[in-house]
Amino acid sequence: MVSTYQKEDVLLWLAEVMDPEIPVVSLIDLGVIREVSVDAKGKVMVEMTPTFVGCPAMDYMKKEVEQVLTDHQVKDFEVNVSFESQWSSNDITDNGRAALKKFGLAPPPKYQLIPDLEILDQVPCPYCDSDNTTLNTPFGPTLCRSMHYCHNCKQAFEQFKPL
Repeated sequence: MVSTYQKEDVLLWLAEVMDPEIPVVSLIDLGVIREVSVDAKGKVMVEMTPTFVGCPAMDYMKKEVEQVLTDHQVKDFEVNVSFESQWSSNDITDNGRAALKKFGLAPPPKYQLIPDLEILDQVPCPYCDSDNTTLNTPFGPTLCRSMHYCHNCKQAFEQFKPL
């Protein structure tokens, strides 16, 4: 028997899978889910890419995707981690950027070609939107975050680095 679910159904289900380090952003909004397809026989194929090579959360994220598919009674599926397309912070959706900011993480700015160091220095505060901020250190609690300080609201905050 061929399933009646469609690609749109699977995308909706996968929107439930949140990033384990930033639990307000789904893997869809983070841009980690690269491709979803359902073939004529109902097999679901999901392609994911890590935010960076060696991401320690990738196995966990893959298992969470598999669990969501299982929870929705998908019997035949394949979830692959691929390095064919490189992830970029430009892949974060507008919804994902808004969720990062609401969480207190400055979203990375969109950039053209290659990000430069000025992008790390010019970070609006996610709490008060001030540009009166400084980079404390490019090293945060995870490889994808940097630490900043806002001189207006006196808050320390993290930025999801542009990659």
